[in-house]
Amino acid sequence: MVNQSKPTVAIFGGSFDPPHIGHQHIVETAVKHLDIDKLLVVPAYLNPFKSFSLASASQRLAWCHTLFDDFEKVIVSDYEINEGKSTTTEQTVKHFNRVYDVKYLMIGSDNLSTLTKWHHFSWLNETIIWVIITREGYPLHVDNLKNWKILNVDAPMSSTQIRNKKDLHHVDKKIQKSVQIVLEGNKLMTIEERVENIVHILDDKKAEEIEVFNLDDADYIAKRVVIANSLNGKHTLALFDHLKKGLKEHGDTILASDTSDDWAVADLGDVLIHIMIPEYRQRYSLEQFLNELVENQKKNKDIDPA
Repeated sequence: MVNQSKPTVAIFGGSFDPPHIGHQHIVETAVKHLDIDKLLVVPAYLNPFKSFSLASASQRLAWCHTLFDDFEKVIVSDYEINEGKSTTTEQTVKHFNRVYDVKYLMIGSDNLSTLTKWHHFSWLNETIIWVIITREGYPLHVDNLKNWKILNVDAPMSSTQIRNKKDLHHVDKKIQKSVQIVLEGNKLMTIEERVENIVHILDDKKAEEIEVFNLDDADYIAKRVVIANSLNGKHTLALFDHLKKGLKEHGDTILASDTSDDWAVADLGDVLIHIMIPEYRQRYSLEQFLNELVENQKKNKDIDPA
């Protein structure tokens, strides 16, 4: 039996808030110069060293798909987005090592000063080869690194500069409009505001018995769940189509979905939306399950406040 080796990959992670032509140039250069079968672009749900992102996780993932899906050897992964929380690089490398041989981890030279603070840095340092992307003003302090390569990229712009200056000159035309919406503040919505928008979209198309569940204190895959009744199978699909259009207009993106005449579910990463005919809603009793989830979590917190 032939023992087939796993494909060799490099991981390029980050907030991509927003992604810009510098990121594109980095990806092109890495694919050209690294000995890899695939390059994985992995947008973070939330950078462990940041408290927030300007654009939503789903929006940043959508931008990355738009920019990189047509690149040869490049795969945009939703792994960290679907985790719904800040994910350590160690966890991500171990996840992808199940399918791939993760050989390289790409980082900007601006990360070198804090690299030893990364979770299980020693393990990473023994496991992968660091690919350091040069950035002006950030010296190449590599004394703590076991194996490393330099990727010389002339990309002076940064996502921070784009956000602060609201300068779209370095943003690809494919995503300029949606990035502009974010920078102008139309997309700076809290999760409550996003859910309010979802409820409005569904109500506008005559959805019934709309209910929202706050799962901040529950161990669940989403922070909010929205459940709504449709009148019949045809109305289910009409509501879902209306929802997709309404979310797109506000810069939100459905990461995954499943539809039938009786049921539609939309996954926005931190928000799940269920649209059902009344018979299905009654049969599956989602409200009871979600309420019990919240109550159990509250009881656990009361027992162990820490």
